Amino acid sequence: MPAALPDTSYDAAIIGAGVIGCAIARRLTLEGWKVAVLEKARDVLDGASKANSAILHTGFDAPVGSLEQKCIAAGYAEYRAIHQRLNLPLIKSGALVIAWTDEQQAALPALMDQARANGVAVKALTAAQTRALEPALGPGVVASFRVSGESLIDPWSAPHAYLWQAVENGASLLRDCAVTGGHFDGGWVLETTRGMLQARVVINAAGLYGDQIDQMLTGATPFQIKPRKGQFIVYDKPAAALASHILLPVPTPVTKGVVVCRTAYGNLLVGPTAEEQDNRETAALVPETLDALRRRGEEILPELAGQDITAMYAGLRPATQFKDYQISKDAAKNYVCVGGIRSTGLSSALGTAHYVHDLCADMVASTPIPDPTWPQMPNITQNLPRSCDLPDNGGIVCHCELVTRAEIAAALASPIAPQTLAGLKRMTRVTMGRCQGNYCAGELAAMMAGS
Repeated sequence: MPAALPDTSYDAAIIGAGVIGCAIARRLTLEGWKVAVLEKARDVLDGASKANSAILHTGFDAPVGSLEQKCIAAGYAEYRAIHQRLNLPLIKSGALVIAWTDEQQAALPALMDQARANGVAVKALTAAQTRALEPALGPGVVASFRVSGESLIDPWSAPHAYLWQAVENGASLLRDCAVTGGHFDGGWVLETTRGMLQARVVINAAGLYGDQIDQMLTGATPFQIKPRKGQFIVYDKPAAALASHILLPVPTPVTKGVVVCRTAYGNLLVGPTAEEQDNRETAALVPETLDALRRRGEEILPELAGQDITAMYAGLRPATQFKDYQISKDAAKNYVCVGGIRSTGLSSALGTAHYVHDLCADMVASTPIPDPTWPQMPNITQNLPRSCDLPDNGGIVCHCELVTRAEIAAALASPIAPQTLAGLKRMTRVTMGRCQGNYCAGELAAMMAGS
């Protein structure tokens, strides 16, 4: 049974510990608010944020003037400004938007105009120029344009860093804490599976359940979540040599399409698909869809046909009937809903957090922390020194991903220590490699039991 709440009165209760909730917690805490993050799962990043393509987008293809575009631009800028202070990776790969047909080529000028309207620099390339940059591309390239600012990041270290900084500066993380009801009477009283909690302000960042929380707390919701499943294929590390850029298709009104790119962990990723479903909990892998995804990857990079596949996974994105983010404020109830944050949430999170703070800054009197703590995140990516390269690391536990005993112990002792193997995986990379945990799962279980 979950433990009782350690405290029951806060300036803000943030519902949901995905990347958006973590970023909002960081921003409000740094602004001097007393913050609680309520997460129904045993670990953070357990919903939509656990599976994405790990790209820091410029927002070049976002609708001009949209809230999404504004949040992406602000989030992109802040990530670049603070990533070194938090020891977060930034791999400046650039991206190519590639046309494979005459129809797609005809769409490129409008996309480039859209990018420039969004303040993003792009450069048109011929088929020969495209192939010179990416010699492994398959036949049929017609043209492309390059977006130099697109980058690769670690999809999990970033939100962990935002939440870690919030907690180190006074925020509370409340896991196993599902919101079951609530009412406003000059302030909020929330009913949770761990007891009653009071908050001056409630911020709904519940992702795939954002509309249901909205309905529960306000009696109405202007949007409906329609989960959009994305399936991915992850190739073994030698495949990463086949592409230096993020390879993007010409987007459609529904999806950005199938992306091929390296990962910050040294693999190569192909995906996602875009499949609407009703189930909000399960993202099932479909062999036929994965076969089609693999074939598409091999059309883009034919040499993938000879590469080993390390893993396949799927995630759900909280799409709605609207193309833009659904962020609204009910000033009379000190309530903010942050809904419909789709696949760009990782890129926009820091900007979205600023936008949310600006919406509700007048609801709580506060003074920004003058000298906040800046935690240094342990590196789990390939482009910076790893624990396995350092002395006194306790030896390697996960040999596929070279994760050391010291890294695992540090994660289990952190202010946001994982409670599950999946949470430990997101903090350290354990079980992510070729054997998918067959050789290290037992020792990992023992270490978690003894922590």
